[in-house]
Amino acid sequence: MSLAIGDPAPGFRLPTTTGGEASLAAMAAAPAVVVAFWCNHCPYVRAWEERFDAIAREYADHGVATVAICANDAVSHPGDSFEAMAARAAEQGYAFPYARDDSQEVPRAYGAERTPEVFVLDRERRLAYHGAIDDSTDPDAVTVHHLRDALDAVLAGEAPERAETPPVGCTIKWAR
Repeated sequence: MSLAIGDPAPGFRLPTTTGGEASLAAMAAAPAVVVAFWCNHCPYVRAWEERFDAIAREYADHGVATVAICANDAVSHPGDSFEAMAARAAEQGYAFPYARDDSQEVPRAYGAERTPEVFVLDRERRLAYHGAIDDSTDPDAVTVHHLRDALDAVLAGEAPERAETPPVGCTIKWAR
C-alpha cells in the first residue's frame, strides 16, 4: 500500500550513520520534510547523489528537513550495511542524516519501492509530492526539477503542480 497525496505520513525513529537518530517527530518545526529512500550501491542513487545533496543544502536554508533512509537487506547486499552506509555518508559529506531501517517497516509504511524515491511532506506532515528527484539521471539533460518544484510549492503554502511522478531507480532489496 502506498501513501496517497494528502495522507498523513507515518512516523519513524531510526539510527543514523553519525550516531544520532532521525525521527519525523524531531522535524516538527520544519516547514517541509523530504524523506528519501536511498542506498549505497544503486547506480541511480549515485547518478542523483550530488544533486540531491545540493537540494538538501539549499533548502535547509529555508528550514526544510531532509533524511535519507536505507532499508535494503544488508545480508544479501552487504554494500548497504550500516558500516558501509557510514563510510559512504562520510566520503560524500552528506548534508542530510542517513538512517538505517533494518526492519524495513518505514518503506512499507510509505509504499516505497525504489532507490532513490522521494516523499515531500508539508507542514502538517501530509504527503504533498511523491516520485523522482528530477527527469534525468544525466544532470545536463534535466528539464524538469520535480523535487525542487514540489518544495517551492510547499514552502509557498501551495500544492505542487505535479504531485506524483514515477520514481526511477533500483528496487528496494527486501529481506526474505
